[in-house]
Amino acid sequence: MSEPPRLQIESGRVVLSGDWTLASILPTLAVLAQQLDDAQKSCLDWDLGTITRLDSAAAVFLWRTWNESWPSKLLISDMHRHVILRVAETSLPNAVHGRWDFRRPLETLGAAVIGLFLMLRGLVVVYGQLLLDLGYLLRHPQEMPWKEVSATIYKAGAQALPVTALVGFLIGVTISYLSALQLRTFGADLFIVNILGIAIIRELGPVLVAVLVAGRSGSAMTAQIGVMRVTEEIDALAAMGISRSIRIVLPKMVALTIVLPLLVMWASSIALLGGMLSALLQLDISLGFFVDSLQRAVPVANLVIGLSKGLVFGFVIAWVACYFGLRVKPNTESLSANTTASVVTAITLVILVDAIFAIFTRNFGIPQL
Repeated sequence: MSEPPRLQIESGRVVLSGDWTLASILPTLAVLAQQLDDAQKSCLDWDLGTITRLDSAAAVFLWRTWNESWPSKLLISDMHRHVILRVAETSLPNAVHGRWDFRRPLETLGAAVIGLFLMLRGLVVVYGQLLLDLGYLLRHPQEMPWKEVSATIYKAGAQALPVTALVGFLIGVTISYLSALQLRTFGADLFIVNILGIAIIRELGPVLVAVLVAGRSGSAMTAQIGVMRVTEEIDALAAMGISRSIRIVLPKMVALTIVLPLLVMWASSIALLGGMLSALLQLDISLGFFVDSLQRAVPVANLVIGLSKGLVFGFVIAWVACYFGLRVKPNTESLSANTTASVVTAITLVILVDAIFAIFTRNFGIPQL
């Protein structure tokens, strides 16, 4: 026979007793909520030692009553503390959700800074584990997960060819069309080859492909690993003695690092083709003249820089995607939040890395007049 939940205030303490389960608190939920809010405002000590049963629903109820922070003085059994602790671990602070609490700006800012450092630490942990796995595979090459690597190359590379070609072609046509309008005004039609070559091969090709891959393949990687966390497949791998990092993380990072430079070359080629067709129609520049001038106007260093960016961008996108996938909690809200954070973080880091490339390679590949 279940006991109804009770709340009493004795000697400056809030004493909870009875069964605090979903079935028992629902009939008097409004009354209990008001009593708990009044007790919380009084800043009293909490005594949960006489509670007979406590489930996760009641734990969430209490945790939100305490404003998602532990009371200064709390008497509770180890078993019930563990239930509330699981609720506390799956709760995300306002800063993680992107909500700014104007009532406590310093606390929210501090939580955001702490979250940033925790993310950096987690990324370093994933990177360090990757190095350890590579060292292990060098000693045991027969355990390299080639099937997982090839499957990721197919999904992130071959299946992305149509969309990258379409976007590249449209970008090439757009840049060529807008540039032709300005160059014709100054009688500098031939410089369209320089503009298209350097802009697409060196900058736009790698960045656009990275953004597309981050939104397409990066989000898919995060969601896949997150679903494996929710369905406890990763725990099952650990129970069977299979390394999750070698079977799940490493193939994705290796495959995307290989794929992205190839996608960059593919998309840049299609973008240049679109630019050539637009230049032919707008400025009457033949395709043969365009190709011949491109070799002289754009040094090979620009191609090397563009492919190097693709290599680094691929690694960064997979690195971020795997990190956010592994930190998914066993609930759908955490899965959606981490998938969104993965895409936003990956695109931000891609732009940041591109800026660093621009600083350190500013004296390479630019023809001197």
